[in-house]
Parts: sequence; structure tokens; C-alpha cells
Amino acid sequence: MADDTLAEIRQLYFKTTRRTIDRDFDRAIDLLKTMPEDQRHRATVFMEGLAQMRKEFNRGGRAWDNADGDDL
Repeated sequence: MADDTLAEIRQLYFKTTRRTIDRDFDRAIDLLKTMPEDQRHRATVFMEGLAQMRKEFNRGGRAWDNADGDDL
């Protein structure tokens, strides 16, 4: 279960765009809450990355723009 949840959080991290970041971040939080507490540390790097992207995207930063044009 925790492995599947971690895989979904990882997938969200790599596929998020400027348009989907809020939805993806909220989904990742919901998924994280379903993981056993002793396993949550495994998702840290993805959650921190999503949080940084959300911060950049929501303030109009260009540091995490995707090449697919979803940031327009």
C-alpha cells in the first residue's frame, strides 16, 4: 500500500504543471495522510518539490516551467 501511494506521489511530482499544481499538491497531501507515519519520510523529497513548485507557480516564477506550454 505505501509503495503504491509513494509511486502515485512521485508520478504527481513529475507530471504536475502550472495549471495542475494546486490540484496535484492537494492530492499528494491526501495520499501522504494515508501512509503509515513511519513510511511518510519516503515521500519527503517529492512533497518538498511539489511545495516549491506550488510556491513558484503561484507567485508567477519561471523556475519550474514545463516545456509543454501548460504554463501559459
